[in-house]
Amino acid sequence: MSPAADTPRLVDGPAAAAATLLLAHGAGTPMDSPFLATIAAGLAQRGWRVVRFEFPFMARQRRGERRAPPDRMPALQACFRAQVERELGRGGGALLIGGHSLGGRVASLLADELAEALAVRACLCLGFPFHHPRTPERWRSQHLATQRTPTLILQGERDPFGRPEAVRGCPLSPAVRLAWLPAGDHSLRPSRSSGLSEGDNWRSAGEQADRFLRGLAAP
Repeated sequence: MSPAADTPRLVDGPAAAAATLLLAHGAGTPMDSPFLATIAAGLAQRGWRVVRFEFPFMARQRRGERRAPPDRMPALQACFRAQVERELGRGGGALLIGGHSLGGRVASLLADELAEALAVRACLCLGFPFHHPRTPERWRSQHLATQRTPTLILQGERDPFGRPEAVRGCPLSPAVRLAWLPAGDHSLRPSRSSGLSEGDNWRSAGEQADRFLRGLAAP
């Protein structure tokens, strides 16, 4: 069995959808986190086929092995590529990629390569880790300055991995659009004092993602 076939996955939305969004999880949350589950369900209701999968380190945790840091970037990218190839192998129409936090970063690093070689249409990043909260001087977004693939980053205004005041000076290519969710944290949850609910921000994120993706590939 290939590594891609052995990777845990969850699928939402119509099997015959004309477009699929392949989503990866973050470093500390699995593919069935409430945040990703809500985003996937909302997009599925709008006609998208949404496939969530887990990187090897999270799959090992799910099997009951000891919690460990994420795999190194080459292994994460190899896993993501294998999932893209698996989706293309089923012949299911247009393909888009993305993820939450680490998953979105991996997708964005691969986006241009996969767009050129495998016709991936776009990239969706939910809570992009521009930098680690403890090392704000070490940026992880240099590749976004030259990104050619249409990319949407949905970022919370309170996200410790990239708040507006820090990200404002971050160079982004014209292909990258950055939208802020009011008072949102790294999973776009708003503060209690904002008067917004978790559902408000997550619905808004789903609506914005739908509009962005719909402009590139109809579900």
